[in-house]
Amino acid sequence: MHYQHIRLPVGGEQLTVEANRLVVPDNPVLGYIEGDGIGPDIMRACLRVWDAAVERAYSGRRKVHWAELHLGEKAAEQYAGNYFPQETLDALKELIVAIKGPLTTPIGGGFRSLNVSLRQALDLYACVRPVRYYTGVPSPLKKPEQIDVVIFRENTEDVYAGIEYPSGSDEMRKLERFLKEEMGATFFDDAGLGIKPISPFATKRLVRKAIEYAIANQRESVTLVHKGNIMKFTEGAFRNWGYEVAREEFGDKTITEDELYDDYGGKRPKDKVIIKDRIADVMFQLMLLRPTEFDVIATPNLNGDYLSDAIAAEVGGIGIAPGANIGDHIAVFEATHGTAPKYANLDKVNPGSLLFSGVLMFEYIGWNEVADLIRHAYPAVLKRKIVTYDFARQMDGATEVSTSGFADALIDEVRKSV
Repeated sequence: MHYQHIRLPVGGEQLTVEANRLVVPDNPVLGYIEGDGIGPDIMRACLRVWDAAVERAYSGRRKVHWAELHLGEKAAEQYAGNYFPQETLDALKELIVAIKGPLTTPIGGGFRSLNVSLRQALDLYACVRPVRYYTGVPSPLKKPEQIDVVIFRENTEDVYAGIEYPSGSDEMRKLERFLKEEMGATFFDDAGLGIKPISPFATKRLVRKAIEYAIANQRESVTLVHKGNIMKFTEGAFRNWGYEVAREEFGDKTITEDELYDDYGGKRPKDKVIIKDRIADVMFQLMLLRPTEFDVIATPNLNGDYLSDAIAAEVGGIGIAPGANIGDHIAVFEATHGTAPKYANLDKVNPGSLLFSGVLMFEYIGWNEVADLIRHAYPAVLKRKIVTYDFARQMDGATEVSTSGFADALIDEVRKSV
């Protein structure tokens, strides 16, 4: 494919999908998007760490060829003000796997969220957010090591579908009349109106992916988190369709929580994944009080947004929380925090979120040795109290380093790893 501004690296091979499976060569071309604000700082640091880990793991037998793609402010500079160029979408589809830094999103006006638009344009329907504790990271909890969950957040529906109309608009007036006059609805005049679609199709493919992950990774349970006690035909339906997928497609590998106690005396058989559900507001409390009871979480879009950030705060904050947006094959991994423009180009911030999103990416393409090296190096560096400013202010005796300095320490640790 011919591109206007994108240059694919010479010497790399593209990933392919064969027989519904991802095929990864030893010299893959992977895409990266620097992002806005602090994006360039953390991306430069992480590319160095990832390359060092690949070299250490495979001694030159494997190598990533990185292709820079453009979204956000950098894209606007190159594509005549277009923050969301079509050729970047085309390249993401062609390359299949990519990683990105944070992108600018205006609040209350302007263009819609680039992150949401990207997920919808590429049908990246599962936002996957693993949350676990790394020794040495400052945490507000007494026992943060008890938290080890993987959140599957539905990415394409719910209020994020963008079906809403501002107060006073013609569309709002038309919908208001219909709801009040035709459907008998009651609400205050002049209200801005939004529609919350949750479908069996989108719900089932999300829950299916969560259950498949739990089975493949020997996780004990999948919890459906919803507000079905209030929104019975959207979030309540999400719960019901989730159980339906488990029963009809994974009946030999799953049991419900009722079956766990009624048929197995509360003791989980080793070859079964428990399917259970919790009300969203209760789940926030339980993740503080009894986090060991939860393993994989599947939830609609808005709940997943709140919950993933809240649980990340328990283990050190979203500054080190990784994320992935995954479709049937195409996957875009991402830093989960914002652009923090006041720190842009200061070489100051913690690159952890993007770093660990890269770890997820390497696991996704099957290069687990790279992921393991970084996972082992990170707590080793923290043990020496070499940290960026955000952790330094919470730790006694810390050595504060820059973004690039932290990358240097990680690379040193990676290179001496066995």
